[in-house]
Amino acid sequence: MSQKPKPSHGLAACPGCAEPLESGDRFCGACGYDLSAVPSAEAGADRPTVAIGTPVTWPDAPPREPGSLSTMTQHPNDLPGTDSGGRDLPTTEVRTDGPTPPEPAPAAPGGGSAAPGGDFELAAPDPRAAVRVDTGPAAEAVPAPAPAPGAAPAAAICVACRAGRVDADGYCENCGHAQPRERDHMERELAGVAAVSDRGLRHHRNEDAFAVSSTTLPDGSPATLAIVCDGVSSATRPDEASAAAAEAAGASLLAALPRGTHPQQAMHEAIVAAAEAVNSLAEETGQDGAEQDPHRRRNAPACTIVGSVVASGLLVVGWVGDSRVYWVPDDRSAPPARLTEDDSWAAQMVAAGLMNEAEAYADERAHAITGWLGADSYELDPHTAAFKPDRSGVVVVCTDGLWNYAEAAEDMARVVPADAADRPLGAAQVLVGHALDGGGHDNITVALVPFTAAPQGAGSA
Repeated sequence: MSQKPKPSHGLAACPGCAEPLESGDRFCGACGYDLSAVPSAEAGADRPTVAIGTPVTWPDAPPREPGSLSTMTQHPNDLPGTDSGGRDLPTTEVRTDGPTPPEPAPAAPGGGSAAPGGDFELAAPDPRAAVRVDTGPAAEAVPAPAPAPGAAPAAAICVACRAGRVDADGYCENCGHAQPRERDHMERELAGVAAVSDRGLRHHRNEDAFAVSSTTLPDGSPATLAIVCDGVSSATRPDEASAAAAEAAGASLLAALPRGTHPQQAMHEAIVAAAEAVNSLAEETGQDGAEQDPHRRRNAPACTIVGSVVASGLLVVGWVGDSRVYWVPDDRSAPPARLTEDDSWAAQMVAAGLMNEAEAYADERAHAITGWLGADSYELDPHTAAFKPDRSGVVVVCTDGLWNYAEAAEDMARVVPADAADRPLGAAQVLVGHALDGGGHDNITVALVPFTAAPQGAGSA
């Protein structure tokens, strides 16, 4: 696309720093202010998009220590400033020796407050989640409702400049910054289950997907399900594969469980349904009767899948690939456990006795998967298992974007907040934060399902 010359701004000095300007300047040479955002002087009074306040006088840089290659560190409180409402910024102490003690804070959309009791503290709400503009009275901190069919979505504030509105194409009308996609960060909470998915810090898109829901068994007792899928990045359209698999598996479970299908059989059928949904993405659209390309299935859309169902005191898990389920009891003196076995090169080496677990997972081939959903996979072999825990706890269903940072069951138990069963969404946010702090090298998705054990003396299977 071509760039058209911008008209003269007609300003003698930069609105941001008062630096003298020439009529043909497009940006201020001192502070970089975008002069194209300033209306022409002939159009009337100057009304820039961003309100310009009194220029900030920055203090001189600290002196460089002899022999050092850099100056001393400056902290945010060293500089004056105001927030977007014109109020003075709070002057809180900057700590460099550890986490800040938890303070009560109001809940915010897409983020959690600091957890009491020394739990991992989640950072401020992810700026990648655009904030909707409410032109009416002050709105409560709840997710915005979905727009009615055919209605234009509510305007959003740019995540970069925090001033301009986002147009229909997903770009800021003020600074032109591309806005994050809806799938970059997703959260969902229902009674008895919650899930969070995040793009991470290295990937250009989120190729994970999840489905969480609850239903009722024929006897009236509740059943809770969680499905997590991880797109295979080396395949085509991995994001579509994971979304199709999660949706199909969730729908299959919601149809089978109320009919009285045993949860383990329902999980098997759900994985088969998910595989069929992913396979359909690779179907050819050529002419009827045309000879199929023998290579058409190569690099077809693919993903892994893992899921859990909690119903009638039973915990059922199912999987294909290397996404996992962990069991973390509420009583942390009891041992946690990993309930799934990876379909991966490392797991095969350990199972064959050729390497121990430490050696296998240290190898560069460790995460090469040997089982997945997709038209180019080997014969589908869904794994399912059923457990009846004798105590209450929480079920952690996750992709390797999380368990890479807490691989052993004991490591996962350490990072799961102690009150995860009471606030699963907050705990899921904490776990995603743990992976982001660890580097966020992959997409991160986790679902938490609290499990309440039957009272002692009740019948057992």
